[in-house]
Amino acid sequence: MAPDRDPSRPGAWLRRARSNLARARAHRGLPEVVYEDLCFDAQQAAEKALKAVLVHRRIALPKTHAIAELITLLESSGLEVPGNVRCATALTPYAVEARYPGLWEEVTPAEYEDALRSADTVLRWAEAVIDRAE
Repeated sequence: MAPDRDPSRPGAWLRRARSNLARARAHRGLPEVVYEDLCFDAQQAAEKALKAVLVHRRIALPKTHAIAELITLLESSGLEVPGNVRCATALTPYAVEARYPGLWEEVTPAEYEDALRSADTVLRWAEAVIDRAE
């Protein structure tokens, strides 16, 4: 298996996180794309970046979209997670509820921009954590 596709390697998770974040940014100008879907990609970028750090620290990955749960696992392992990364817990509802009509209020452009910033913050932090250790 190619290293960038091997789920036991942090780089594979970071690659997918970067892809989700790039999609969230790239489709913002298309009139048929709704912000909820772009925020889903932002949430996925943050989730996969955190899972990259879990893999890097050899912590079993839970099957969850809950950002808070992933952060708790990292902190339980002794890793300090900064407040600006912990704020990404606000992205969790975009993983499920916001993806379906009627379960979530329409996402505003400002909320979308916040989701992008949050996902970018998590991804940069995860890259730095992994780079420091290598």
